[in-house]
Amino acid sequence: MDLQDYYQKAINFAGEKHADQKIPGSNTSYMVHLSNVAMEVLEASRHSQGFDAQFAVQTALLHDLLEDTSTTFEQIRENFGVNIAKAVLALSKNEQLPASKQIQDSLNRIKSEPKEVWAVKLADRISNMQKPPQHWDKNKINDYKKMAGIILLQLKGGNEYLEHRLLKKIEAYNQYL
Repeated sequence: MDLQDYYQKAINFAGEKHADQKIPGSNTSYMVHLSNVAMEVLEASRHSQGFDAQFAVQTALLHDLLEDTSTTFEQIRENFGVNIAKAVLALSKNEQLPASKQIQDSLNRIKSEPKEVWAVKLADRISNMQKPPQHWDKNKINDYKKMAGIILLQLKGGNEYLEHRLLKKIEAYNQYL
């Protein structure tokens, strides 16, 4: 299959699972977020030697399934293989942990995965560094910016192109403070 075929398979699967979901604080389909993450990953693949775009793009499109839908690890494994299922699991917060430990736990798991998974997390945060929802106060906005900095620091060396993009997004996020 060509990259486009893998993209279509993953986006169709994600589209069914995220069907009624909206980007928080908006009326925009959640598929826009997933497409933005995949676009960041595709562009990074053009700037990164030895980058497995097929693996990364599918992971990007599926990255929120375990966290935001009723999709199971087993369903992802059956449809996309164990490596993608493990990548999606690493990118998902463990809801059993206290909220304060969830992101660090996920980052630790991401760091044990291939660099393409690191790239998906960087791309995810890049996509999320848009104008914050109106209901967020300055403290929430500042905390979100700080967490982006932690992600950038923890995943340094994962993908230079996306690291640079995230740094620029963090700097631009100051306009909301």
